[in-house]
Amino acid sequence: MPEELVVSALRRALLSRQPAAGLVIHSDRGGQYCGNAYRRLLTQRQLVRSMSRRGECYDNAQAESLWSRVKTEVLLGRAAFASVAEAQAELATYFDYYNHQRRHSTLGYECPHTFEQQALLSKTQLCLT
Repeated sequence: MPEELVVSALRRALLSRQPAAGLVIHSDRGGQYCGNAYRRLLTQRQLVRSMSRRGECYDNAQAESLWSRVKTEVLLGRAAFASVAEAQAELATYFDYYNHQRRHSTLGYECPHTFEQQALLSKTQLCLT
């Protein structure tokens, strides 16, 4: 996976979400996450880089679990996509479902979007009191 792919994805996420400075960005120890352009973007946006410890796959358990779900729920039994565009569309549809409809036991059986909205509301209410 080239560094530019990771930088491009992070830029899109930052434009979409507009996170506050200090957000922790976690990754494994892949070379693309150690590159100059990636680190420069984190520094410019005042984001905190967090990386798994060497040889500790459990440090990245949530991401590994997500990709396991993608492989099981989207890719299992599929030989290949007809095109890159088809793969992008299929994954976009899946991630929309995963974030807005699929319930997660670790989130009290809420979908990630609802859980995040409730957490933001709670945080706002705490700030107002």
